[in-house]
Amino acid sequence: MPRPVIPERYDAETATAMAQLGDGLEGLPAYLGIRTTHMGPATMTAQLEVRADLLNPFGTLHGGVISALVDHVLGAVLYPVIEHGRWAATTEFKVNLLAAVREGSVEARSTIVSLTRRTAVVQVEVDNDGRPCGLAQGTVLI
Repeated sequence: MPRPVIPERYDAETATAMAQLGDGLEGLPAYLGIRTTHMGPATMTAQLEVRADLLNPFGTLHGGVISALVDHVLGAVLYPVIEHGRWAATTEFKVNLLAAVREGSVEARSTIVSLTRRTAVVQVEVDNDGRPCGLAQGTVLI
């Protein structure tokens, strides 16, 4: 993974508030049980627990669940470093699914690798209990 971009702006209060959201999430992140475990100036880590209702008919975690987790950390990592009142919208991302996931937890670590006033490129590593299971990169419009 490349070195994270060192942003000119970092709002520690926003990062702390995002890290403490927990039960405050709504929609798909709440349904999936995504919880933020780390926020930093150009990084974010979030996890979810593998549950039976998230598995595909073959007994493995649905790729859409990993994609949703990737999309979540792809955009959320930006909020502590962008101006208040602006928002991040994923424009595209690619995810390589590296290994089947059957149980345990899945953790996604996002890193901002390029940041301008209007766009960001973010890379995401996804692990299943320490074993690589996904790798993604995407572009976010700010």
